[in-house]
Parts: sequence; C-alpha cells; structure tokens
Amino acid sequence: MTTAWRRVLTIVATTALCAAAASIAYAQFGRGGLGFFGYGYGARLATPKDFDGLFHWCRVMYRQSPDGAGGSWRTDFPRADINFSIRLSELTKTTVSFNGSHEPNHLLVQLISPELFQCPILMLSAPGAAYFDDGEAAKLREYLLKGGFLWVDDFWGSYQWDHWVGELRKVLPANEYPIFDVPPDHPIYRTQFEVSGIPQIPNIGFYMRSGGRTSEQGADSTVPQVRAIADSRGRLMVLMTHNTDIGDSWEREGDDPGYFMAFGPKGYALGINAFLYGLTH
Repeated sequence: MTTAWRRVLTIVATTALCAAAASIAYAQFGRGGLGFFGYGYGARLATPKDFDGLFHWCRVMYRQSPDGAGGSWRTDFPRADINFSIRLSELTKTTVSFNGSHEPNHLLVQLISPELFQCPILMLSAPGAAYFDDGEAAKLREYLLKGGFLWVDDFWGSYQWDHWVGELRKVLPANEYPIFDVPPDHPIYRTQFEVSGIPQIPNIGFYMRSGGRTSEQGADSTVPQVRAIADSRGRLMVLMTHNTDIGDSWEREGDDPGYFMAFGPKGYALGINAFLYGLTH
C-alpha cells in the first residue's frame, strides 16, 4: 500500500469517526430551509457575498426533464457536498471555505445565475434527469469556454446516457466538441493519487439489497465509463462518470463500514484527482 493510500485510509476510513461526522453534518444541515425548488438542509442559492476567495462546492440546480429518468439535482445532496469538502481540506492543501462553526460553505447555483462564474468547478448529479433551456445552455457554454469545469455523475444505462447527451449537445455541438473516453494515461488519474481502473460504485441501497452487485441496470450498465469533452487546447471541460455513482461513496462514508471500505477510498481518490485537475487547468 502506498503512502498516499495509507493517508486516505488513515483520515477517511476510521469508521466510527466518519459515522459521527456524517451524522453531525447531516443534523446541522438538516435544519433551515431553501425556498427555491422547495428543498432544505440549510443550503441556499449562492449570492455574491458567499464567495470569499476560498474553495466552495457548487452544485447545479436544474429543472427536471419530463422525459428524463433517474434521480434529480438533489441526488447525494447534501452529505456528498459536505463530506467531500471536508476531505478535500484534509487530504490536500486546498483552502476550503468554512463558516464559524467549521462547517463547509457548500453552495447551490443556477445556470442562469452570474454566480456561476465564481465557481471553478460545477457538480451536476443524475444528469439523466436534467433539462436545459436555450438560455441555460448558452450560459453553461460560456462558463465552460471561459475555463470552467463541469463534472456530471451518477447516471446509468443507455437511456440516461442518450438523454444527457441530448441536453449536452444544446451546450457543446457534436461537430465541434466530440465526446471521448478518458485514456488511462491521462493526468486526471494521477493528479494526486494513482487511480488504476474505473470504479463501479453503486448506490448503497442497491448494493445492500442485491447482495453486493454493482451494476444498477444489469446488462445495460455493466461497464463503468469515464468520458469527457475537451477544449481546443486539450483541457477537459466536461467530465462524465457513467454507469457509476462516485458521489455515493462520499455521501455514505459513515453509513456502513463494508460499503465504505469497498468504495470510499476509490471514490475519494478519483474525486480528489478530478477536483485538483479542475482547479489547476
């Protein structure tokens, strides 16, 4: 085991501490309310005053597509946002923004909001359910071409993939911005941790009910994929983790020791690599 992996396990895999931290964080963020989209957990839509020059997790709030499938913008919210922000501050030198109670300042953003451009990285969960109108697509295109980085995670099978690509092509046309599989020698797999192979991480409910299976849609989602779109200089603008749920490894870090040990270190390693890549490119 490498020193880097020992560090992951030392900080993140102490199950009792993880469980306590996750429970406390969930309780802390489980109060209060968010009027927009009718969801609470103490989160709020980002405003200019929220940005203090430090790192903020920015989650995209999108409208549900009438013909989409699987999840919503709330998928893995809020514990993935909270837990990942904490671990990023512990496992890297990234200066994460915390409030006076040492809780990470995680934010929600709309694609039409000017605050979008204060977020170097956007996280969009369950893209198989997303819908963009023309204005949102134009703003997201502008964001990406100005140097932004979008990671979409947790969508499974061919139907959800095809739905997401249809929305994505409103933003980045296929003739200009091809989708490709990220090759195993790409820097994103070794920005901090050496990641060999693409982890297929199921949501914890499916994993427990199925007796340990990882392909949530059977034969239609057997192969996990890391795909991307790059700009004209080769910088990754859009990262897509398909047939896997990386965010659940962060959200559920304190829920079950067996689940965490099977998926937590792999999910955090890929996640931290991806965020460091997005912050430095």
